[in-house]
Amino acid sequence: MKIAIIGYGKMGQEIEKIATERNHEIVLKIDENNQSLFTKKNLQKTDVAIDFSTPEVAYSNILNCFSAGVSVVAGTTGWLENYDNAVTECKKLKLAFFYASNFSLGVNIFSEVNKHLAKIMNKHSDYEITIEEAHHIHKVDAPSGTAISLANDIIKNVDRKKSWNKTNQDKNEILISSIREGNIPGIHTIIYDSYVDKLEIKHTAKNRKGFALGAVLAAEFIKNKTGIFSMSDLLNL
Repeated sequence: MKIAIIGYGKMGQEIEKIATERNHEIVLKIDENNQSLFTKKNLQKTDVAIDFSTPEVAYSNILNCFSAGVSVVAGTTGWLENYDNAVTECKKLKLAFFYASNFSLGVNIFSEVNKHLAKIMNKHSDYEITIEEAHHIHKVDAPSGTAISLANDIIKNVDRKKSWNKTNQDKNEILISSIREGNIPGIHTIIYDSYVDKLEIKHTAKNRKGFALGAVLAAEFIKNKTGIFSMSDLLNL
């Protein structure tokens, strides 16, 4: 495939390595220093675009790709107030759109474990539920998109929880604590704490390769497809 990488930072560079190893061609690399190359003409030379940019520009990047007739794999978080609009535009143009807050295969397996555990813990109201997440200092949004997704999955399965909060917590909320420190690729911990014991499940990313591989697999998955996709489709969960 011919791939455009939108957001050529550390993640974009890792995606390039993985994609090249899998015999794909990177024909367009866009960052803040070469925005003049982010044109419809250049995009139309590609089969798919992979966006790992910033929350401020992700939505406009996705629409630019769609307007060029190019399907998109999006891994940028922090812009989801416009997600439904992106889905509408994708369907209108009969393209493919694959969004995930986290492309790590391990994280998505962890997510399924989280859902199952939440169903069990719904019966045990003595346990308070919190989420802790830690990332590198360059990650802009907090909480992470993955932490929010994990919290929302708990809310769907635990009757006593109605929302999440990143500051104060009442009995109906899940508190999400965020740390931005060093070069941490990503750590997510879900905690069930009672007066007699504490139960934790945790995922720790060792590097960015897992995220990059997932994004490239997603690009391969949507080739010649139309519609809206997620990691559940890719992993057949």
